[in-house]
Amino acid sequence: QVQLVESGGGLVQAGGSLRLSCAASLRTFSRYAMGWFRQAPGKEREFVARISSSGDSTNYADSVKGRFTISRDNAKNTVYLQMNSLKPEDTAVYSCAAENRVVRGNYDYWGQGTQVTVSS
Repeated sequence: QVQLVESGGGLVQAGGSLRLSCAASLRTFSRYAMGWFRQAPGKEREFVARISSSGDSTNYADSVKGRFTISRDNAKNTVYLQMNSLKPEDTAVYSCAAENRVVRGNYDYWGQGTQVTVSS
């Protein structure tokens, strides 16, 4: 059974930083592109960042560019999201996901999410 487990969320003041981690039980983790998504109360889930299977390509939502950095350690089956200069509007549940290996943009496996709350 595939499991993605996020950690590192919490309460932080505006301007602060958090580092999220996502540990995956995928045996072939290094073959999957990974993404981070977030969902704020009353809003739809939105894309935050994506990293290719090798880690040499990344993409970000405009709202987080220059503030967030996605990375991965394939030896540890883990993907990270470093979040700096946090804003109250970054408050959401953050989830990681493993992208379908054939159809880009389709995500097959999801974690339960970790809460990030940014106070003003």
